[in-house]
Amino acid sequence: MSDESVILINLLKVKPGKQDALIALLQHNTDTVIRTLQGWKTTRLIAAGDGAGVVIYSEWENAAAVEAMRSDPRMQACFPKVMELASLDSIMGSAVLSETRRG
Repeated sequence: MSDESVILINLLKVKPGKQDALIALLQHNTDTVIRTLQGWKTTRLIAAGDGAGVVIYSEWENAAAVEAMRSDPRMQACFPKVMELASLDSIMGSAVLSETRRG
């Protein structure tokens, strides 16, 4: 997996009433930290319609870039703020299928 793009999916289960605050925090962190990191390609934030969760979908050049992001001091400072608003599960892997409707 070291020579192919990796996808990092973070599933955040939001504490009641905290989804907007979490999205604002994640957006700020993406704008000020994630964009500056070597190996970052893209990030999407997906908000649950019922306010109970947020999914962070991000693509990275390789697994080493993800590990570097996780150990960056700016990210280390952000993690406790996120954990005040939500619980977190993470999956890292590679795409095995990608389909798009044509026409």
